Amino acid sequence: MYAVVKTGGKQYRVSKDDILKVERLPGEAGEIVTLGEVMMLGDGGDVTVGAPVVDGASVAAEILEQKRDKKIIIFKKRRRQNYRRKKGHRQHLTVLKVTEILTDGAKPKPAAKKKAAPKPEKAADKPAEKKSAPKAEAKPAAAGGKDDLKKLSGVGPVLEEKLNDAGVTSFAQIAAWGPKDIEEFDEKLSFKGRIEREGWVEQAKELAKGEKE
Repeated sequence: MYAVVKTGGKQYRVSKDDILKVERLPGEAGEIVTLGEVMMLGDGGDVTVGAPVVDGASVAAEILEQKRDKKIIIFKKRRRQNYRRKKGHRQHLTVLKVTEILTDGAKPKPAAKKKAAPKPEKAADKPAEKKSAPKAEAKPAAAGGKDDLKKLSGVGPVLEEKLNDAGVTSFAQIAAWGPKDIEEFDEKLSFKGRIEREGWVEQAKELAKGEKE
């Protein structure tokens, strides 16, 4: 059996156990979501076409992952106007695995509950553990002191102060950022994609080499 289901303004042909990426849906990994806009059902030679949807039909799917798609670049230019605008966009996606194709108003089976890991026994002599630091924690600053972060493209005194307040004081720290670090600092400091757009990591690597020399 297969179904044609609509979500996020797009239509997908799905069967049981198919994996598909759709526009972001609310929910956490492991949850079951129901897609109610079924446009068509097919079972061998028997095909049911909705008007516009098939009554009582739905598709149940398990959320495997919440992720972001590959980055696309939007560039606008006007001739002889000295006008250039460059922006990046990464679409939020949900990865689904189709578990059931339902008819006649049937409801999906609940997701299997995962067993919680046993709690470790508390040692009477052990002091209370400190809370873990936030995810977007800056790496230790270079021993040589603060670098002039204003040398990075698009960084002025205000952005430099924001970075310093977050614990970022050297080119070596920025040069060591990976995709997760970039995303965390981008959201934490509201840079709106500036880090990747301006190429701070590549610039920081070159500047860090110059500082060493």
